[in-house]
Formats: sequence, C-alpha cells, structure tokens
Amino acid sequence: MKVAFLVATEGIEQVELTEPWKAVADAGHTPELVSTESGRVQAYNHLDKGDTFPVDRAVADTGPGDYDALVLPGGVANPDALRVDEDAVAFAKGFFEQGKPVAAICHAPWTLVEADVLRGRTLTSWPSLRTDITNAGGTWVDEQVKVCTGGPNTLITSRKPDDLKAFCEAFLDALGK
Repeated sequence: MKVAFLVATEGIEQVELTEPWKAVADAGHTPELVSTESGRVQAYNHLDKGDTFPVDRAVADTGPGDYDALVLPGGVANPDALRVDEDAVAFAKGFFEQGKPVAAICHAPWTLVEADVLRGRTLTSWPSLRTDITNAGGTWVDEQVKVCTGGPNTLITSRKPDDLKAFCEAFLDALGK
C-alpha cells in the first residue's frame, strides 16, 4: 500500500512524522512525503529545529487517488499552514470522499476541521483543539488513540507524541497491516 504523509514546508513535529513513517515502511508499505511545495521540509522537536526531509510530491501534482491512506503529522505550525492551502485541504478531504483511512495526531486535526469532514465523527487531539473540533461538528474525547468508523472512512487520531505507539498500531490495523 502507498501512504501519503501530508505536511507543510515547516513546523512538523519530527517524531510525529518519523515514527509513523517507520511503522508504515517496516510493515512493507510505501510512505511518500507530500507537501505544499517541492524541495525539503523543516521538522521541529517541539520549538527547536530538527531535521529536513525531501518532498516526494507537491500536493498540487497529486491526489488521493494515488494513495491508499493518509497520515497527518502534527506540530502547531504544520496543520495551521496546511489549513490555509486549498490544495492541501482538498487533498485531505478527498481521502474521506474516497473512503480511505486517515490518521491524524496532535494538532493535525486542524486540517480536518478546515476540510469540513468531522461532523458526526469522534476523535481525539491535543486538548487545545477541543473547541475547534466541537464547533466543526465532531465529538472530542481524551483518549490515547481513537478509531472512528462512524463515517465514510476509518479515522485514527491520537493526542501527542507519547501516544505514538498506540497510534501507529491502530493505523497499521486499519491498513490490514
């Protein structure tokens, strides 16, 4: 299976990109880094610059039909930048429209709020997104990982980097490992 990892050009929480990426690759799937621009993206370790990563495809040059699933890493600046990029929002929304699994961690559900795909869905996130998720029609819960199948696709969410092990396991289960 081919899995898109959608990120902005900077502000990605590094461990929320690298740990799910490794889990996807170790399970024999193919991860691809999709971003709002080609080149490299800058990850962070909380507020400190981390590593840079090469972009495989710009979001304007691809679509959800090219992938089997989507991962949205967090970081505060990353999803905030994605939610104002029309191509990125449409890309994320397309996975819901096509019934494909989406996994979002920490602040990443902000992109899904903008895509207007959370009505009737139950999910978790970093606690500060609670009001945004509720206002978008979703139900927010404080759980390590939440798998919601009450919509057109499977939605896997987690709160923070400490939840990554459970997040990765739930996502791989949704892919059928």
